Amino acid sequence: MDQRRDHRFRSDFVTVFKVGGREGSGLLAEISYSGARLEETNLRPREGARVTLRVLVPPVAAFSLEGLVARSTPGGFAIHSDVFDSEVRRLVDDVSAIVEARR
Repeated sequence: MDQRRDHRFRSDFVTVFKVGGREGSGLLAEISYSGARLEETNLRPREGARVTLRVLVPPVAAFSLEGLVARSTPGGFAIHSDVFDSEVRRLVDDVSAIVEARR
């Protein structure tokens, strides 16, 4: 059974991230109101590490999302966002609308 509480939206936006003073990059594969999953990352932070994502979403301005690494994947990692507010919800809605418009 899937324990995730929020619907996930697929995407493919270039994302840079910071973890413990190091910078990495990857593709934002999925995003939801409570987290995100990155693939094709050049760094794999440990579970529990605090990560700040900077998602580059053309034509919308880039946005940031912060959270803790919840799990590793074969090509990257997933974070759980510990900040849940209307701004995050708006950003996720914007990303999903852009993805849908590109289909």
